Amino acid sequence: MDRDKIIEQVLEKLGQVKGVGATTLLSSDDRETIRKMEEKADQMTLMGLGRGDNQGVKKVLDMDVLVAFLTDMDYEWPSGPNVILKHKDKKVGEDTEDAERIKEVEKCADSLVIGNIIIYDKEVLMDANSSKEPLVVVLPPKECEPVGCIEGVSDAILASPSPPTDEYLKERICEKNERGSGTFLLGFDFENKS
Repeated sequence: MDRDKIIEQVLEKLGQVKGVGATTLLSSDDRETIRKMEEKADQMTLMGLGRGDNQGVKKVLDMDVLVAFLTDMDYEWPSGPNVILKHKDKKVGEDTEDAERIKEVEKCADSLVIGNIIIYDKEVLMDANSSKEPLVVVLPPKECEPVGCIEGVSDAILASPSPPTDEYLKERICEKNERGSGTFLLGFDFENKS
């Protein structure tokens, strides 16, 4: 199938997902701008917990096609975890939408809950503060199943951009910034690279 037709089908399918608004294909210039913004964001403290590592954005920036899209409050985030906390390459926490799990963890003296973030062992926060190795807030790549099953598409991946990139994408896609709107990046490769 023609690559332009595949892209057209992807944009159409993406537009059918509940909570997805405007979409736009991003250029190589956009990719470089985003790459620089994300490199800066990775050096910043995320959520007051540690430095960032947006693995999702890093992955989609290297894919054949990169699409940005707006979301509203009806958009359902990919199933979690969407945030993983690591210290010295060990997973020490994650986000969850499971209210029951949060209640259980709150009862445990060794653990800590901050919003919907669970830290398995709160001693890790002390270690991270006193060591030269900070906590790392990982934003992993997530599969995009509706797009991944389109003929000719390989590895459809979603990524949640940093706040500066989110603002950049909103400006790229539309003039006004609606309250409650957000952005995601979708990257995918073509099945046949010929």
